[in-house]
Amino acid sequence: MKVLVINAGSSSLKYQLIDMTTESALAVGLCERIGITDSIITQKRFDGKKLEKTTDFPNHKVAMEEVVKSLTDPEFGVIKDMSEINAVGHRVVHGGEKFTSSALIDEDVEKSIEECFDLAPLHNPPNMMGIKACQELMPGVPMVAVFDTAFHMTIPKYAYMYALPYELYEKYGIRKYGFHGTSHMYVSRRAIAMLGKPAEETKIITCHLGNGSSITAVKGGKSVDTTMGFTPLEGVCMGTRCGSIDPAVVPFIMEKENLSTREIDTLMNKKSGVLGISGVSNDFRDLDEAASKGNERANLALEIFAYKVKKVIGEYTAVLDGVDAIVFTAGIGENSASIRKRILSGLENFGIKIDEEKNKIRGQEIDISTPDSKVRVFVIPTNEELTIARDTKEIVETEAKLRSSIPV
Repeated sequence: MKVLVINAGSSSLKYQLIDMTTESALAVGLCERIGITDSIITQKRFDGKKLEKTTDFPNHKVAMEEVVKSLTDPEFGVIKDMSEINAVGHRVVHGGEKFTSSALIDEDVEKSIEECFDLAPLHNPPNMMGIKACQELMPGVPMVAVFDTAFHMTIPKYAYMYALPYELYEKYGIRKYGFHGTSHMYVSRRAIAMLGKPAEETKIITCHLGNGSSITAVKGGKSVDTTMGFTPLEGVCMGTRCGSIDPAVVPFIMEKENLSTREIDTLMNKKSGVLGISGVSNDFRDLDEAASKGNERANLALEIFAYKVKKVIGEYTAVLDGVDAIVFTAGIGENSASIRKRILSGLENFGIKIDEEKNKIRGQEIDISTPDSKVRVFVIPTNEELTIARDTKEIVETEAKLRSSIPV
């Protein structure tokens, strides 16, 4: 089975064509500047051969048409025609409380995704655009929605509720949902395999650290708490997001700076985090360089980020009643030895010890803890696209079996 994985943003569309026989990517591509002039599509084949083209994508349908052309291109493509694609898996950021797992897309699922537009106004609408574009170009091909929030639907009510009037939860669904679910699912399953213990006996803390960061407590293979909440703004500070702050700060700043709700939202999401603290960059590589040259605010930003993550590790160790493994993943988690060291420094009393030489290795799946460490420390490159493809394959095959068993 070949599965096309689609991750549609407001002005971009990422895609991968995965051969599920070997679980390998045949092609990886990106459409940029959708709805803007000078749009670009880039595609890299499994053998490294690369296509790059500048054109115009007025909408997602036109972008998908170019994806089809690229995948079937005589020189740069990997399939002869679109009939070779057996299913499409779509990343959908928010599934609300309705979806505890991925779902075969039909009219009811589409309606539910649209009902979550208010909960994820920057993500669900473009996710739906990607779905509609694929449906128009590939009629009859089964499509599956894989929700970022689904993995976190096992979080208990006492952990996901906010101490606000209960009727606000009933009316508007205001609660913790959590995000990066496909990433946390993938790396926690890999960690379980690396631990070699029955899944139900494992206690794991997964740290998805990138420009957007979230940490999840995984007990028995299930999410029991996570740092992101009603929106991806809650939790540790991030590249440009402030993370959790005293909520009274929000009206205070609005009054003092005469800001609208849209402006305060932009300030907290786009101008805060390590960018706001450092005044240098939201790129941790730039911060490392600036800090090494004596920039105190850049160093402060790194210290704050590491401190916030460290606090959550301590908190989630208590929630899990101990921890078997800590996992680092995503851009920073996989590649920054210095950030990992900053975070884990001072946690020796938890039985955490890392091998300094192994910690220098970047972007590889590796156990960086010492042999006598009571807690394993894993670096596991995430693979959200493969998670989406696996769910898509399973759901499509299950549906096909059900249909074949129904008497005609």
